[in-house]
Amino acid sequence: MKDSNDKLMDKIISLCKRRGFIFPGSEIYGGLQNSWDFGPLGVALKKNIKAEWWKRFVQNREDIVGLDAAILMNPKVWEASGHSETFSDPLVECKECHTRFRLDENGKSQAPSTKSQINSPPKADPPLAGNGQSGKCPNCGKENLTEAQDFNLMLKTSLGATEGKGSEVYFRPETAQGIFVNFKNILNTTRKRIPFGIAQIGKAFRNEITPGNFIFRTREFEQMEIEYFVREDEWESWFTHWLDQIKQWNVDLGLDDGDLEYVEVSEDERAHYSKRTVDIEYKFPFGQKELYGLAYRTDHDLKAHIDVSGEDLKYMNPDDSKDRFVPHVIEPSFGVERTVLAVMLSAYREENISSQNSNNQAPNNNGAEEENDVRVILKFPYWVAPVKVAVLPLMKKDGMGEKAKEVFDVLKLEFDCEYDESGSIGKRYRRQDEIGTPFCVTIDHDTLENDSVTVRDRDSLEQERVAIADLAGYISGKLNK
Repeated sequence: MKDSNDKLMDKIISLCKRRGFIFPGSEIYGGLQNSWDFGPLGVALKKNIKAEWWKRFVQNREDIVGLDAAILMNPKVWEASGHSETFSDPLVECKECHTRFRLDENGKSQAPSTKSQINSPPKADPPLAGNGQSGKCPNCGKENLTEAQDFNLMLKTSLGATEGKGSEVYFRPETAQGIFVNFKNILNTTRKRIPFGIAQIGKAFRNEITPGNFIFRTREFEQMEIEYFVREDEWESWFTHWLDQIKQWNVDLGLDDGDLEYVEVSEDERAHYSKRTVDIEYKFPFGQKELYGLAYRTDHDLKAHIDVSGEDLKYMNPDDSKDRFVPHVIEPSFGVERTVLAVMLSAYREENISSQNSNNQAPNNNGAEEENDVRVILKFPYWVAPVKVAVLPLMKKDGMGEKAKEVFDVLKLEFDCEYDESGSIGKRYRRQDEIGTPFCVTIDHDTLENDSVTVRDRDSLEQERVAIADLAGYISGKLNK
């Protein structure tokens, strides 16, 4: 059954560290607030997600090309986009415990939003501390707060040999602007016709006031974004197209539909340049929060860069030189770390082996599946799983270890594989269940006699004898269903 109690996040965080998905950053030095390092399995999981996203939205489409823009950009980029002046959150400090946190539009304390509020004024001026502010500190609970001040979310650094105002640059707070400033280059080199898109996967940085909830909100994060350029009178149909694409992506990720909400953002809550925004929200254990976003950004960004740079960023129809215009933009935006977290939460199960065996009548492999045994399992879709196949010798003696190595050396050329000979076969099965490995290949005494192995299915626990000569094809057929 799926764990639904408040301890689910603790279990996920523990599993991530214990099995090598995600570690606290700089841990041997006491860590750094809300920084996380992805371990061997976490790297593989992220790689699978990003590779599938790229294949689906770039490689398999003729209307989208890729880009990898620089993280550090000319500061004028952020002047044009509005980030320099207005990319900020209201910051208050508790005078009692000196905790700093974000103040939302209602004057209540909360973690900062990851959505850009550039040039988007609040619905009403929030009541400030000292002027009727009655909010409580989320840390100590006392009502003694400073007045709210704007806190710029961009991370600053210096470029060159000397520090000073002239050398200041910013780590990009979003990947989108790298696409807009390269619009002309890509148009000239690819000769794409409207509608077309530019996709990018890359790091972004925001100096969040109160990051938290594990990898949900961090100061360093990775985005998968598309800026899709369309004619103004076609934006609605393309918006629907991309909303459908996001919905299918969520299905293929294995996210439970009941955990998702597609929220229409009201006009007074949207950024001023957006004519329609849909937040795709996931019901995390800590609340329903934004997972992805889909926005119709109009022609705001390209026009802003035209005004500041003086460059002509208009699109000209190759068949009609009089047909020149600034394209409008549909933006589907996906967060990598939030995807990882949502996928792990959706995949996490705790199952009783005795009931599983009675339902499926799975054979008991040398006593590996013990009665009344509860297993932790990550039921990833096969393509998401960081390890696809585990090769396990029943014992290291009698030549089983050597034979298992031979099988592993063949399979690793085609699949993400792991070899494990440490501990009982039952414990090794549990380790593979816990990291979401779909298939375990066991080499036993019969293997030495007839060159066949036992293939154990992660979800059903069913086991099947397969000839080694047919093994790669058998597994490939299962993974590609």
